[in-house]
Amino acid sequence: MTYRTSRRRALQLGLAASLATPGMARAQQGWPSGPITWINPFPAGGGTDVFARPLAAQVGEQLGVQILIDNKGGAGGTVGASQAAKMKPDGQTFLVGAVHHTIAPSIYKTLDYDLEKNFEPITMIALVPQVISINPNRVPVKTAAELVEYVKKNPGKVNYASAGAGTAHHLAGELFKLETKTDIVHVPYRGAGPAMQDLLAGNADMMFDGMGTSAQQIKAGKLLGLAVATPKRTAEFPDMPTAAEIGAPNWIVSTWYGLWAIKGTPQPIVDRMYQEIVKALQSPRLQAIWKEQTAQLGGETPQEFAKRIRAEIEKWQKVVDAAGVKLD
Repeated sequence: MTYRTSRRRALQLGLAASLATPGMARAQQGWPSGPITWINPFPAGGGTDVFARPLAAQVGEQLGVQILIDNKGGAGGTVGASQAAKMKPDGQTFLVGAVHHTIAPSIYKTLDYDLEKNFEPITMIALVPQVISINPNRVPVKTAAELVEYVKKNPGKVNYASAGAGTAHHLAGELFKLETKTDIVHVPYRGAGPAMQDLLAGNADMMFDGMGTSAQQIKAGKLLGLAVATPKRTAEFPDMPTAAEIGAPNWIVSTWYGLWAIKGTPQPIVDRMYQEIVKALQSPRLQAIWKEQTAQLGGETPQEFAKRIRAEIEKWQKVVDAAGVKLD
């Protein structure tokens, strides 16, 4: 961890500690009143689960209650998010989601919830770069350059699996296609977990995936990682070329995960949950997991997280418009 990062963590911890005032204590009296639920709008086994479950265990330990992960997958995370938006804002239910929620507004025109109006941002919990992963038994290439050449020679014959229509996996693929002027068929699944299972089983060709679910498979030799959607090479895979190095300089995509409260949740509870997450992310146990998944630690303030959400919504709207993405 760099000096700047350490200093930022210290400042965040200081802010968190300053929130624990007598007034807050009175407002929080009786909270939590029992087990807390984090609704995960993606199936078990996906990238959100990779970070949400250990974090929930650590935060629950700090609060002295159990935090349950309730997986409600479907429609790129919008089914579970819709259910979460209708929950009582009493601090017993939260939404643990991902960057996919900032894409949904530009894809789904009839959403019955609004990410910025129905939820209260708490913090980003992890950020993971996207990577191109292929099943080497299905796609006869060894490098990203060879992949681009191969798909150009075989338009519409190579497919990529995603966590669902409207997810970051999906739009990362569409952005890649725009950048490389290629035609690759999108195959949506009900979550990153099922998509990864089919990729490993040889039922899909490739995937634009967060390293949280791909890194271990690449290390094990089950998948071949071809490029990372980052401006600089990663420490975990120093030999893997970047977006610019493969001729797609604007293909910069990160899968991040975050926690939201239901709008109307008492502010002292929102502040306390933020405080507990910042504290949990200092745990050596969690830091080891994040490092293993090639993830950056979260912990940005609710205000910073809100700005990230707004910027991502605007970014993906442009990609959707340029790619002409439409759902069936």
